[in-house]
Amino acid sequence: MKLEIDFLDELNELAQQEIEEIEKLLNFAADKENIQAGSELSVTFVSNERIQEINREYRDKDQPTDVISFALEEMGEGEIEVVGADIPRVLGDIIISVPRAREQAEEYNHSFMRELGFLSVHGFLHLLGYDHMNEQDEKRMFDRQKEILDGYGLAR
Repeated sequence: MKLEIDFLDELNELAQQEIEEIEKLLNFAADKENIQAGSELSVTFVSNERIQEINREYRDKDQPTDVISFALEEMGEGEIEVVGADIPRVLGDIIISVPRAREQAEEYNHSFMRELGFLSVHGFLHLLGYDHMNEQDEKRMFDRQKEILDGYGLAR
């Protein structure tokens, strides 16, 4: 596998098979995005209450959401980039609300795995610098998500 992924299921709700499927999907996405082998990220599965706490603390939005990403490669003001040949690329953290994923799967009339895959790829693309702050960026990001999910076999 190309990526080093730390998974944490705080709810202990996901089957090992579901986590393995997300790992395969993210590695497929990494191949499509030409991410160097050994790059690292974490994926944490949480409750609506926990993601609301994170959303409130880091984004000043006191409401639950489906996925939040923290890209570690984004440079903050006054930060200095550390570069080295043997230093693995650390992409960041993806946090997914499992209850929200279940709700949205039902709402959009597709499988829980499709929704979990969508949220994982969405969060992953955010770690790589994709965004949807304007119409052009949104189209680019959502087109890329669709290409990855369809290519992997998780089409709607």
